[in-house]
Amino acid sequence: MLIKEVSSIKDKQQFLNVAKAIYKDDEHWVCPLDQDIEAVFDAKKNNFHNHGKVIRWLLYDDNQTCIGRIAAFINDKKAYTFEQATGGIGFIECIDNPEAFKLLFDTAQNWLKNNGMEAMDGPINFGENDNFWGLLIEGFSHPSYGMNYHKPYYKKHFEDYGFKTIYEQITNHLAVKKPFPERFTKIANWVAKKDGYSFKHLDTKNFEKFASDFMEIYNDAWKNFPNFSPIKYETVLESFNKMKLIMDPKLIWFAYVNDEPASFVVILPDANLMIKPLKGKLGLIEKLKFLYYKTKGVNRMRAIVMGTKEKFQKHGLESALFIKLKEYVLPLNQYDELELSWVGDFNDKMLAIHEATGATFGKRHATMRFKFP
Repeated sequence: MLIKEVSSIKDKQQFLNVAKAIYKDDEHWVCPLDQDIEAVFDAKKNNFHNHGKVIRWLLYDDNQTCIGRIAAFINDKKAYTFEQATGGIGFIECIDNPEAFKLLFDTAQNWLKNNGMEAMDGPINFGENDNFWGLLIEGFSHPSYGMNYHKPYYKKHFEDYGFKTIYEQITNHLAVKKPFPERFTKIANWVAKKDGYSFKHLDTKNFEKFASDFMEIYNDAWKNFPNFSPIKYETVLESFNKMKLIMDPKLIWFAYVNDEPASFVVILPDANLMIKPLKGKLGLIEKLKFLYYKTKGVNRMRAIVMGTKEKFQKHGLESALFIKLKEYVLPLNQYDELELSWVGDFNDKMLAIHEATGATFGKRHATMRFKFP
C-alpha cells in the first residue's frame, strides 16, 4: 500500500471520489456536497486556518486503486486545553481492511507527534462540532445534513487501534404531529405568557443582530463545559450565511427576557433529502434540481443546536420555543419528523428536554481519543 499527501487538483478530486466508491451500494448514505468538504480545507472559507493547520492523505493499494483517506489537524485554540496536547483526525473513509486503517492512523499520528501533539481525537471536524463530527456506532439510517455516516465496521477498526470513547452524542427523533406530553405543554404555555418574556423567529434582514444574540447566549450557555472555547461573532455570521440557502427563518427561534437574549433553537429543513440525488455535485443542473426539491419541500427537520443562558436555565424557555415552533409547523402539514441532534451524553439538561418532548432514540455517535504511546 502507498500513502500520499493531497497536493494537486487531481488529488483533491480523488479525496472526494474515494468515499463515493466505498458507499456506492449503501442505500442510506447521502454524499455530502463536494464544496462543503472542500470548504473545510480552504483557508479562505474556513477561519479555523487562522489558528491551526491541516493536512490530508490518500491511501492506494498495490493496483493503484484509492482505498482510503484521512485528514489530520491541530486547532491551536483547543489543542492545549486538554491534559495532553491533542490534535484531531477526520474525514476518514476506508475499505474494511485492518492494515489499511492502521496505516491511515499511523500516518496521522506521526504528523501530529511531529507537531507537538500527544493524542488525537476523532473522527472530528476542523471546524465547529455541528458538522462532520463523531463516529456513527448505532442507528445506521438516513443521516441528516452535516451528520457523519459510517459503515458498522469502522467502530472495530478504531477500537482495535486503541481509540477510547470520551463521550457519545445522542440523536433523538420527535414525531411532529404527535402532541407534546401534557406537562410539557402546560409549562410551555405558562412560560410563553409570562411578563417580560418575548419570542422572535430569525429575520434574514437583520442577520447581524441575531448572530450577536446567538453568540451571547451560546458562550454563556456552554462556558462551564470542559475544554470550551468561546465562539466568535464572525464564525456565527459565517454559519448563518452558509445556512441561508436552505433555512426557513421561522424554524429558528430566540427567547428574550426583558429584551435580554436568553435562549435559542436553530432548526433547518433536512437538506440531505434535497442533495441526495445530486451525488455531491452542485453545478448548474444540480442547482436547478436542488431548487426543485427545495420548492417541492422536505418532510424532515434537524435541530442543529439549542442553548440557554445559565441564569435562565430551568425557566422553561426551551419548552416555550418548541411550542412557538409547533404553532408554525403544524399548519404547514409538511413535516413529519424533527431530528434533535446531537447532544453529548454529558449534557443532562438537554437530554432531559428531549425526554420531556416525548422524543425517541435515533442515533449514537462517539467522539474517541487515542493517547500516543
